[in-house]
Amino acid sequence: MTAPHVTLITGGSGGIGAATARQLLRQGRKVAVTGRDGDRLKAFAQSVAGELGSEHDLLTLVGHAADEDAVESAVATTVEWFGRLDAVVANAGFADPDNLGGDDTSGWREMVLTNVLGPALLIRAALPALKRTGGRIVLVGSVAGLVHTPGNLYGATKWAVTGLAENTRLMVTGDGVGVTLVAPGRTDTGFWDVVGQAPEGRLLTADQVADSLTWAVNQPSGVDVNTVVIRPLGQPV
Repeated sequence: MTAPHVTLITGGSGGIGAATARQLLRQGRKVAVTGRDGDRLKAFAQSVAGELGSEHDLLTLVGHAADEDAVESAVATTVEWFGRLDAVVANAGFADPDNLGGDDTSGWREMVLTNVLGPALLIRAALPALKRTGGRIVLVGSVAGLVHTPGNLYGATKWAVTGLAENTRLMVTGDGVGVTLVAPGRTDTGFWDVVGQAPEGRLLTADQVADSLTWAVNQPSGVDVNTVVIRPLGQPV
């Protein structure tokens, strides 16, 4: 009998993370999601139950993606609950609206910790389990981490994720662990509620980005897809 495939997704109560979790659950995968807001996680779990009934395997875990103890606990609980871990998706992250010339730095520390330290902690905590399964690390970066934007500190955090992906690949490829960076362009999520009005033109949907994340998670053993850039048609940079 084939062992169940288990994925842990940070920031999985809404947006891209929730869309990815839903797709994997529909495929019969087992999924754990983390989030800071217990009520949002509960609401997500209820919506999944409403869609899929009781025949699903979703584990919700409250915790901050940049809290080392919470991340280690999430990995340990996932492995204990499901018996293994095959993939992690470092999705948790957000943007602060102020750039380097702005007046308000109050959100910078939280953004840098969540966007950069969070994925690093997840990699470190999950690696022993992923080595046992020949698993995969998927990092959600951004087109903002591939092109420069004036004064954009959020973009700098995503440049860090771009570098983290390749540095991690170099470290773990000999252990049979794959690493994929998925860098979305403009996407219709709560991102624009924070940074301001969305630009005119097409936006990707959370489900369209989740298609790429799910595809990356489902790559066969021995295949290492490293960088996937996904933009809506019409986005020039």
